[in-house]
Amino acid sequence: MIFITAKFRVLPEYADRWPEIADEFTRATRGEPGCLWFDWSRSLDDPTEYVLVEAFRDGDAGAAHVQSAHFRQARQTLPPYLAETPRIVNATVPQDDWSLLGELAVPERS
Repeated sequence: MIFITAKFRVLPEYADRWPEIADEFTRATRGEPGCLWFDWSRSLDDPTEYVLVEAFRDGDAGAAHVQSAHFRQARQTLPPYLAETPRIVNATVPQDDWSLLGELAVPERS
């Protein structure tokens, strides 16, 4: 899968509204057949920073994402709300879902 993590620093006056601002793009991306997940989190240390964790089935699905109409639209509509260009880590990993974090295994509960 293609695994991507991106940090978005939002202008302070829009930080509380960012989930709403990005909602159309988020919903459209989650609806793509090759999207495995597309999840936003807000930093606990910096309320203007959002982290996007996304994954696509393979390179073809990732390419379809960046060529989609909603991606092109987001390239126009989202930057005015950002304080800086988002930073990204993009990797191909040989799996198709989350692995368990064995070091913090939760015992079975009865």
